[in-house]
Amino acid sequence: MIKIVPSMAIQGGKVVKTIGGNVDEVKIYDKNPLDQAFEFEEYGITRLHLIDIDGARQRRVINYHILETLASYTNLEIDFTGGITTDGDVRTAFDSGAKYVTIATEAVHNREKFSSWLISYGNKAIILAADAKDGIVYTKGWKSQTGIDLMEHIEYYYERGVRRVKSTEIARDGSMKGPAFEMYQQILDRFPDLHILASGGVRGLEDIEALEKMGVSAVIIAKSLYEGRIELSSLKRFAQPSEI
Repeated sequence: MIKIVPSMAIQGGKVVKTIGGNVDEVKIYDKNPLDQAFEFEEYGITRLHLIDIDGARQRRVINYHILETLASYTNLEIDFTGGITTDGDVRTAFDSGAKYVTIATEAVHNREKFSSWLISYGNKAIILAADAKDGIVYTKGWKSQTGIDLMEHIEYYYERGVRRVKSTEIARDGSMKGPAFEMYQQILDRFPDLHILASGGVRGLEDIEALEKMGVSAVIIAKSLYEGRIELSSLKRFAQPSEI
């Protein structure tokens, strides 16, 4: 069964949503991070994708205190991302309660460092973020076009043990136009034993069901939840504790 993973982006202590994936342009939601986390738990959610927007901007982990609070007061398995560029950042994330960290930019620009984290922490705890537009990987808050082919990028790390990949078709993020089904099918056709965390464009339960039918392991949702297109109560039937 597909795992539902709400996304919570934090800027200045508030829950926000990037607009078009731009970390410099966000919509602020009237949500307290801890209250929102409690609500997720109430409806059977077991995992949270926590994005440090301030960290992504400053290229270092900033909102570890919010991570620490959520990890201390909830039982959510937290997947932390944003601003992780050093060994110290990775340690801070795990020491503050993250069960997983998701890394994009360093995996492109410092392959040796990312590979060392994969060895040190294991391929369950380290998730590769491979976000793309038209099949080309973007990094640095989706501002930098790398010229690297998405499939080649995934293959490089697949050969080095990566088995969990979070992938967003950037043009779909926040668009409510549906997930990039074709992109996920291409990834699964080439790497059938990868655990894919799909992200971007989810409009409703039909999209989640379609991703599940394809064999996608998890789906990250944000705008459709915060703006009422998907009710938390409707996600209870997807609740399940197993790791991906």
